[in-house]
Amino acid sequence: MPVTVYEKPSCTTCRKLRDLLDERGIDFESVEYHVDGLTEPEIRDLLAKAGISAAEALRMREPGARELKGESNEVIIAAMVDRPALLQRPVVVNGDRAVLARPIERVLEIF
Repeated sequence: MPVTVYEKPSCTTCRKLRDLLDERGIDFESVEYHVDGLTEPEIRDLLAKAGISAAEALRMREPGARELKGESNEVIIAAMVDRPALLQRPVVVNGDRAVLARPIERVLEIF
């Protein structure tokens, strides 16, 4: 099963993750989720595979994120569908496991 990285190529952390995966010889498919967007089921699947809540995946530096603090998973996920940049990055999926790769070395947990 291919490794999938949900990223933003201009993000410094995402670029460092790419370098780490390249150094390890790990091929991956890149998904620019902030451009293409994600559906509610896709976000729920990522969160479930990573074992984290929507609040834990919320990118607090994004405008409007602070207003979502304390909201339910449903409210936060709906906001992420509308504004994909609210989802923290990068998220790496390997089969039925995923990790929010912050710090990037966390990605090694799923290999």
